[in-house]
Amino acid sequence: MRHHRESGQPLLDLTISNPTVCGFGYDEAAILHALRSPAALRYDPEPRGLLSARAAVVEYYREKNPAGALDPEHVILTTGTSEAYSFLFRLLCEPGDEVLIAHPSYPLFDFLAAIQDVRLGAFPLVYDHGWQLDVPALRRAIGPRTRAVLVVHPNNPTGHFLSCTEAEQLSAICREHGLALVVDEVFLDYELPSAKDQKKRHGTCLGAPPGLTFVLSGLSKIAALPQMKVGWIAASGPKALVGDAMARLEVIADTYLSLNAPMQHGLPELLAQRRTIQPQIVARIEANLHELDEQLTHQQLISRLKIEGGWYAVLQVPAVLSDEDLAIELIEKQSVLVYPGHFYEFAHDGYLVVSLLTRGAAFAEGIGRLVGRK
Repeated sequence: MRHHRESGQPLLDLTISNPTVCGFGYDEAAILHALRSPAALRYDPEPRGLLSARAAVVEYYREKNPAGALDPEHVILTTGTSEAYSFLFRLLCEPGDEVLIAHPSYPLFDFLAAIQDVRLGAFPLVYDHGWQLDVPALRRAIGPRTRAVLVVHPNNPTGHFLSCTEAEQLSAICREHGLALVVDEVFLDYELPSAKDQKKRHGTCLGAPPGLTFVLSGLSKIAALPQMKVGWIAASGPKALVGDAMARLEVIADTYLSLNAPMQHGLPELLAQRRTIQPQIVARIEANLHELDEQLTHQQLISRLKIEGGWYAVLQVPAVLSDEDLAIELIEKQSVLVYPGHFYEFAHDGYLVVSLLTRGAAFAEGIGRLVGRK
């Protein structure tokens, strides 16, 4: 970093993941109007969240799966998905119990588990003409204190969607071992049109697996409003198991007190903002992917791994340096900031991760420097 500061060159940040600073057009009037409800001035605590807010979540899933029938009583609102994870770790685990998670993965999970005294075990995603779950490795990883399996659908950062076969295998394994299935679907709406495949599920796992399943999502990605801190847990599965889980989750939620009232009253209108923002984000992702692929055609050392959704791209690079050393070298010599693969728990060196939300001109310039064209 010292060499970069001395160079005087502006840093091209290819890690930007905050959509509110990426030049997208928000309907500011509608967003602010959603927070003006006079009803928010009255404190009316409801552990699961206001029924009107939960109904907005139900409607979101009804659009995705018209045949599904999510009961609003099976939804609990949270202050973002981080709190949702804390609730689920409290529900499913005693101190020292284990949750298995697919790697590569976002590092926040390690901290969320640690503060709840839960251990994270790993099983791999493997790459062979596309990402896929290593199901035999998952089976081997299950131990006597395993309580749940956690997957991100699509995965962050690989962009891997669960296939129908993988979802069925996960559900069967969880039922066989009496485990809960936790599915983080925050990036679900960002399927790449160019990656559509009839063999893929590409839809919510809510209501699909027959075992006890908890689906997490929220405004942070759906409406690109990370500052609003609204998330939820939606449960499906056998009636008795879901009923017992929701009763216990209600006690946990009541202990933390309700999500703030302005956000609950504004949730229907804030969720509707996805119709304005998502097309802009998908267009940015596709444009940057096109730019990335075009620049990569002019060299042979770096390749892009296949992605199906989300807003990151994984680059495979020669492992002549550790990923961290390479990322530092890119800052010092090229003034380009990228994620080293180890940040996402890649098993080996040779991977960099870039955000596809970066503004087009900066992205093109940064990739040009990364591949040595500029």
